[in-house]
Amino acid sequence: MTENNLVVPKSNKQAEKNHPGFWMNLVRRMVLEKPLGTFGLAIVLILFITGIFANFIAPFSINLIHLGDRLAPPSTTYLLGTDQLGRDELSWVIYGARISMIIGLAATAISESIAILIGVTCGYIGGKLDLIVQRFVDAWMSIPMFLLILTVMSIVGNGMFQVIMIIGIAAGIGHSRLIRSAVVSMKSNTYVQASEAIGSGSVRTMMRHILPNIMSVIIVSFTISVGAAIMQEASLSFLGFGVPPGVPSWGSMLSFGGKQYMQADPLLAFWPGAFLAIAIYGINMFGDSLRDLLDPRLKGGIGRYNLKGSSLKRIKERLEHQTRVKSAKLE
Repeated sequence: MTENNLVVPKSNKQAEKNHPGFWMNLVRRMVLEKPLGTFGLAIVLILFITGIFANFIAPFSINLIHLGDRLAPPSTTYLLGTDQLGRDELSWVIYGARISMIIGLAATAISESIAILIGVTCGYIGGKLDLIVQRFVDAWMSIPMFLLILTVMSIVGNGMFQVIMIIGIAAGIGHSRLIRSAVVSMKSNTYVQASEAIGSGSVRTMMRHILPNIMSVIIVSFTISVGAAIMQEASLSFLGFGVPPGVPSWGSMLSFGGKQYMQADPLLAFWPGAFLAIAIYGINMFGDSLRDLLDPRLKGGIGRYNLKGSSLKRIKERLEHQTRVKSAKLE
């Protein structure tokens, strides 16, 4: 018996080549199994496209004032009406999507970076470092987050950069607890211990073995946190501590237009509130569906590895092939 006679059949190789990748399979399962998640994904994509191409989609400039059409009702010229200064409401809603997505994504990127840095380091190293840092995290989480953000914003003043940084830092410290829990459970796996046994450094082990295997937790946390960041920015802007008054934001539209002219024109509060609710709903539905599909602890979750059906069969064939090759070499 020779090793050349133990070749995996071409049909299996062809099937493996034609097998869809992890992300393609994830999208397929999202569409087939999670209709609400698919609807949420469509909302997220629409928000992205609207924010990127706001200059081309908006019918008017946000600074264009029509004094003769103040508080005009919806019409063919102004599809959503105008505000108290005669500015087109639809244009402000469209540009508000850009501001919301920029703040949501940027603040979440900062928060997840901080959470990964703290969570992975403390979860893997442990010991006194983990004990000290986690007591600080406990104290931080004991303070209501929005109250903390509001207090800091009242000190540093309005601004998009301030909103992004403060929301990102405040959320990142709290989210580190979730990342740390995933790292602690992952650290006990055999391949991590094997990496340490052969002399792999801590940084290499964390980057090569820990971080890739908690990526599903990070993706789900990132997706859901975007909606929370958008909501916090809208709340700050509504209270007058978020973006400056001239910047188009759904929260500032609710504050400077909708709140003051609620009785004269209720639509000034309805449109930004409705789009804000739709955006948060879509992002949360998409995040929940991702969690159901990626978390291996839940029914139907696939984790980082797509081990279902034909995938399991191919892995079994590979293992059997390797066993036969080793047996042939021994003979």
